[in-house]
Amino acid sequence: MKIAYDAKRAVMNMTGLGNYSRLVIDVMSRDVNNRCLLLTPRIRPNDRLEPLLKRVNVDINSPEGAWKAFPSLWRTVRGITSAARREKADIYHGLSAELPLDIARSGIPSIVTVHDLIFRRYPRNFNAVDRLIYDAKARAACRAATRIIAISQRTRDDIVELYDIDPSKIDVVYQGCDPIFSRPVSAQQVNQVRTKYNLPERYIICVGTVEDRKNQMQAVEALGGIPGDVHLVIVGKNHGNYHKNVDNYIALHNLTRRVHRLENVPFADLPPLYAGASMASYTSYYEGFGLPVIEAISAGTPVIAAKGSCLEEAGGPGALYVNPDKVDDYIEKALQLLDGDTAASMVEAGRRHVARFSLENFQKDLNKVYCQLL
Repeated sequence: MKIAYDAKRAVMNMTGLGNYSRLVIDVMSRDVNNRCLLLTPRIRPNDRLEPLLKRVNVDINSPEGAWKAFPSLWRTVRGITSAARREKADIYHGLSAELPLDIARSGIPSIVTVHDLIFRRYPRNFNAVDRLIYDAKARAACRAATRIIAISQRTRDDIVELYDIDPSKIDVVYQGCDPIFSRPVSAQQVNQVRTKYNLPERYIICVGTVEDRKNQMQAVEALGGIPGDVHLVIVGKNHGNYHKNVDNYIALHNLTRRVHRLENVPFADLPPLYAGASMASYTSYYEGFGLPVIEAISAGTPVIAAKGSCLEEAGGPGALYVNPDKVDDYIEKALQLLDGDTAASMVEAGRRHVARFSLENFQKDLNKVYCQLL
């Protein structure tokens, strides 16, 4: 089958939606019977995309002629759908909660992936204009799509509730976890990243954008009740002003020595960073899925995660779950995990649970959705 992809994020984004987009293209192009057509308003060098573009069944197209002056418009209406029709695509897949406005008139069956509706559930993280745009695009895409892929049951429930979409139109397809996280990591690799980032023997790792929704403050505050040789490593860029509150608390409570802030960490460093950690922390108030939970468990690291979102779907028995507003709850669970016996028993059960998020299952589940449209 020939699948046309909205590849803007695959080309332009290095994390998040970019990783998801490249992963979909990767697993579907492994089948030589599939042809993947990447449609993007701009083409620029991307080291993570280049290996995929070398495959004989992957092609990339961008605006031509007069459309070059209007790349955003090309992606929104007529341009990208005309390119898909010209290439005789069997299916069009929007990978980031967007579809061209004329997709329903194009005659091409369409799928849209919705990762989350954070702009509805957590609106204070967005300015008013962005929130309205994201909401309008996602709502229109869900209505126009032939099928919708939700990356978790939580996201599926949100789509049904907030957009009044027939649940029979939605397929839950869990995102696959990169196998790099489940590969053995040597003591030498762990020591190398410890030296590179000046980390102690025992630390808690927290991976994700630093913003109030992610709730890194809970882990910072909990350090007061955790042994002093245990440090906190926060991996992620700042978003908004939340980081100022975190940094002020760190300074006020003399925690500067125990909290390490890392940005722009190479992807290859993440597995040994997880593997070297005593535990991982992900007590976000809201997530569409919570991939860092699966990454940590795959690397053999037990997790503390928040109750009430989709994180229980992701972590299963590989995590202990806490009220994201109660620091005492966090401290109690952290002390349990810092006891090696509790952590060891959780890791094995957690790894069995996250095996369902393999790339093989991801490909199989995606293919089932595609085949419904042929």
